[in-house]
Amino acid sequence: MNHSILIVDDNRGILSALKLTLSHDFKTITTLSSPKTLVSELSENQYDVVLLDMNFTEDTNTGNEGLFWLSEIKRRFNVEVVLFTAYADIELAVTGIKRGAYDFIVKPWDNGKLIKTLVDAANLTAKKRDKNAETLSTASQCRNEDESGNVMFWGDSAAMQSLRRLVEKAAPSDASVLITGENGTGKDLLAKEIHELSLRKSMPFVAVDMGSMPETLFESELFGHVKGAFTDAKSDREGKFEAADKGTLFFDEIGNIPLHLQAKLLRVLQNRTITRIGDNKVIPVDIRLVCATNMDIEKMVKDGTFREDLYYRINTIKMQLPTLRQRSEDIIPLAEIFIQRFANQYNKTIDGISDEAKETLIDCKWGGNIRELQNCIEKAVVLCDSTTLQKSDFQLNYLELWKPEEPAKAEEDATLDEIEKNAILNVMRKYDGNLTLVAKHLNISRQTLYNKLNKYGL
Repeated sequence: MNHSILIVDDNRGILSALKLTLSHDFKTITTLSSPKTLVSELSENQYDVVLLDMNFTEDTNTGNEGLFWLSEIKRRFNVEVVLFTAYADIELAVTGIKRGAYDFIVKPWDNGKLIKTLVDAANLTAKKRDKNAETLSTASQCRNEDESGNVMFWGDSAAMQSLRRLVEKAAPSDASVLITGENGTGKDLLAKEIHELSLRKSMPFVAVDMGSMPETLFESELFGHVKGAFTDAKSDREGKFEAADKGTLFFDEIGNIPLHLQAKLLRVLQNRTITRIGDNKVIPVDIRLVCATNMDIEKMVKDGTFREDLYYRINTIKMQLPTLRQRSEDIIPLAEIFIQRFANQYNKTIDGISDEAKETLIDCKWGGNIRELQNCIEKAVVLCDSTTLQKSDFQLNYLELWKPEEPAKAEEDATLDEIEKNAILNVMRKYDGNLTLVAKHLNISRQTLYNKLNKYGL
């Protein structure tokens, strides 16, 4: 009953209903109809949980705004976030949870489930704050560790050792770096490693997720604004460029910037000056730029969807992170790191992994790379009933989809359903399970794709 909650939703009727529903379980309930003052509210007051709507722009249901503000909250504050959406999009839910959300609530909601989820999230926040207070000095010594506890792991593979030598040569310079690689390979950790090995390591490292930033917030977030520049601009605010001054600015998913906004970014990178929205004052900025993407930027340049001059500006040095499939000798060492971490997190005693389980992990293709391995290990630790992880502890039905399969029937011998199923599988492999890209490639809606996945048991 002593918990506090911040609710952010643009529907005032929903805000009123939630205040009544939660009044018996939360001592403090604060509501915002816009996320624009979200950061300042969390800076001034401590909350145990945030219930965050996914969409705030009229006729928009992509959830990108919610993902952007989720990233901002998790980067700045120690508080659990529960996402709130009227669109039952499983892929969006998974994306939000992977980016740090505690859980996902779909409108219209069940009061019992809503209350339990929010109370559990608030309890977790309180528990983490107590634990952080006890281990702050130890945690501060863990270099290259991100908010999820992930640490840069080089391993023994030839590809990673070659990359390490390149990083050690390039990091001390101020050259712009473009990191490429599949989802889940650790591009964000590599960016932090570059910063830690640079001459700017004592200065800020500022990360910006360009993939989730709404276009309407692009200039305000990057360049800042002054009081009165637009509605709800109640005070001056510095942008990411100013925040990263003298340090490193990391643009994750740089390939997602729309073409018409690339020119504005290029101008700043060329001039190394910014002007806040609503102001005429030119502010010099000194940043080291590191970018990352899982897209084929060179192809985008050829296709005209990414400016060639911006590509050369961000690509002084290119670093390619290998997939987990290309560094199979690192799978078990990584798994053992994750086992220890999650055993500690869930207060379980696990001292190893069976040989059969090791062989199974090595055989999997890991389309989601290290992130997928980490999630798989976490589930196994939770489900394990002994002190040694066995093959049966791993939920590998999905992973088996990515393993080499027996040759498919010749098309002339296959049924229409078999042909369609194989076509979907092939496209899913091409895009590493990204259902948005799969649906776009197949020229069908995501809902139609979900229906077909259910039909074929995928």
